[in-house]
Amino acid sequence: MIDRLVAHVLSLDVRLLACQARLSARTDSEALHDLRTTVRRLRSLLRPLRGLPGVEQLEAAASRVGDLTTPLRDREVLAAYLLQHDQPEAAHRRMARMDEAYPIVAASPEVAQMLMILDAFPRFLRASQRQGLLKGLRKRIEKRLGKQWKKLDKALHDPAHDRHRLRLLIKRVRYGIEAYPELDRLPEAALPNLKSAQSALGDWHDSWQWLERAKEEPDLQPCIAVWKTTLAKAEENADRVLDKLSAACFKS
Repeated sequence: MIDRLVAHVLSLDVRLLACQARLSARTDSEALHDLRTTVRRLRSLLRPLRGLPGVEQLEAAASRVGDLTTPLRDREVLAAYLLQHDQPEAAHRRMARMDEAYPIVAASPEVAQMLMILDAFPRFLRASQRQGLLKGLRKRIEKRLGKQWKKLDKALHDPAHDRHRLRLLIKRVRYGIEAYPELDRLPEAALPNLKSAQSALGDWHDSWQWLERAKEEPDLQPCIAVWKTTLAKAEENADRVLDKLSAACFKS
């Protein structure tokens, strides 16, 4: 279990270094997205390990990278939408300085700090192992993952559920499963249904967020009518997918 955990940490370290290099060299348009998803996977790996040496520092560093890159990724996604929907000027305005932003992210103190702590983290794990701090590690992780699943169950059965919170809970459960596949005790239908729910809630969140931005950004005004329609459809679709997830994986 500990060997697999260390191997997973090392593989994430390699992926993050590759993302940093791609951002620095501006090689492709997916580098920022890949950096963010890899950071998310790292945080999912760390969440059940809270309380162990080094975890809190690495979690905090990864969180700061998330905060740094969220506005840039939001701008990327919106610009791509605008370009596909005949709003090239609005799209290009949002992408105008992105080429400069990518190497700045790569060289940022936030990314450097995260990578420095991550590089040392396997040594923290081995030291914890020698000190007997990792006894019962499997049970600890299973307990934390189980708590996440119960939180999602409760939220899905809340008639006044908050889609923002559900989206976050679904992401945590899904990436938790993927971080610790050997501990997955969930129904077979769980992962595909979680992916579908995350996608549906992502579409809803985009429309909701863009409508909020349109209140402050005049060049988005032509899109408001379409986004209101898209938001309504996305809400209906998200609710259908959430009902399917609930029916497939949880008792009513």
